[in-house]
Amino acid sequence: MLYLGEIAAIITSFTFAINSALFTLAGREVGSVVVNRLRLVIASLLLMAAQWIFLGTPWPVGVELDRWIWLGLSGIVGLVLGDAFLFQAFVLVGPRISMLMMSLAPILAAFIAWIFLGEALTLWQIMGIILTLIGVMWVVLEKNNKQGPQKENYLRGVLFGLGGATGQALGLVLAKNGLGGSFSPISGNFIRMFTAMIVIWLITIIQKEFRTTIQQATDFPSAMGKILGGAFLGPFLGVSLSLFALQHTSVGVASTLMALPPIFILPIEYLYFRERLGWGSIAGTVIAMLGVAVLFLI
Repeated sequence: MLYLGEIAAIITSFTFAINSALFTLAGREVGSVVVNRLRLVIASLLLMAAQWIFLGTPWPVGVELDRWIWLGLSGIVGLVLGDAFLFQAFVLVGPRISMLMMSLAPILAAFIAWIFLGEALTLWQIMGIILTLIGVMWVVLEKNNKQGPQKENYLRGVLFGLGGATGQALGLVLAKNGLGGSFSPISGNFIRMFTAMIVIWLITIIQKEFRTTIQQATDFPSAMGKILGGAFLGPFLGVSLSLFALQHTSVGVASTLMALPPIFILPIEYLYFRERLGWGSIAGTVIAMLGVAVLFLI
């Protein structure tokens, strides 16, 4: 089917937009660190069930060692290190600068894929990527223009944001390297998620925060409901679709289309959070959609 990878990448962005709203609400109750730990556990269990239902075994069998290495590294770099940098950037400089830096991930991913995977982009694809990124950044700037970071935290926050974008980009390229052929995206996602879960919970145990994390989960059942919904939409469904997209289109195009959550979250903010949309947000959305159209039609 034509544009199958691109369609999967756009659906990925939509699921990430909803899941980010759910994780935000849950994080206000139990904290972002607890949300990050619990979402990996829930997503791993959901992926194990999906693996069992669709592939016949609860665990990926017969998977080559090099796939485990590439996909495991992708999970550690993207889901553990990248997200840790991103969360710290939110603390230091807020969402505007953090998301602005994360918008660099597609460019970094395309550059890294060009160097290590030999993937080349056409001139029209490059123009579509640039248009999409301009639209996303315009929306981010418009929605957060009143949040100014403190000067002493600015440089550190920007570096952490760049670290988050680099982690996401490297994670995508590493995943692409481990998804060669017709390997199941469900199995690939499970390997990434399971590896990240093991690493982050080992860190939790070393930090002696295992018991407090479990206590938070039992004390706030409403937060657990939001984490469950977010884990299903994001780490389970969204990431599986993102790996499918990587199998059917280039890293640069896939990562650009997966950078659209700030666009899709606008109607959620308007309808659910009752936030007014400025003309800058609308203009940025139009530009981003033009970029997507170029990626599809040219």
